[in-house]
Amino acid sequence: MAFFGRVPAAEYLVAASAILATGGELNVSISLVDDEGVDLVLHRRGSSATPAVQVKARMSTGSQVRQGRLMAFVPAQTFQPRAGPDILFVAVDVERSAIVTAWLIPGGTFGEMVAEPSARGRFRFSASMKPDSNDRWTPFRLTAAELPQRVLARLAELERA
Repeated sequence: MAFFGRVPAAEYLVAASAILATGGELNVSISLVDDEGVDLVLHRRGSSATPAVQVKARMSTGSQVRQGRLMAFVPAQTFQPRAGPDILFVAVDVERSAIVTAWLIPGGTFGEMVAEPSARGRFRFSASMKPDSNDRWTPFRLTAAELPQRVLARLAELERA
């Protein structure tokens, strides 16, 4: 049962951090049921853009994160490559209750960059957390301090579109 509590806790951490870091300019709605892969809905005060976000969190207690890598799977049933929600991958330091590294990837871009889903119906994401790495996900890698500003920039992109 403890495993299931960690992921929603990470979603609440992302939401609270974003709201606090932007002085309330950013608001976040949290889904009570995520059958469709939407964990968070983002919106900026005074704006109409509201991107849906699927959060994939990994904890610092996991072996991959301890080795400096975040690996996660996005179910094909909750993500449609061309029209899916934005994907937010986060590594969380459980001792400090803090986001260590994040990747915010627009849904369409994620769909273009991933291969076909596996036989188990999942898209695989694997990225290095190391600052000097240069994998294909590096352009989307963010520090905890950069994440709220990138979310605001993403909202601005969607307003212009």
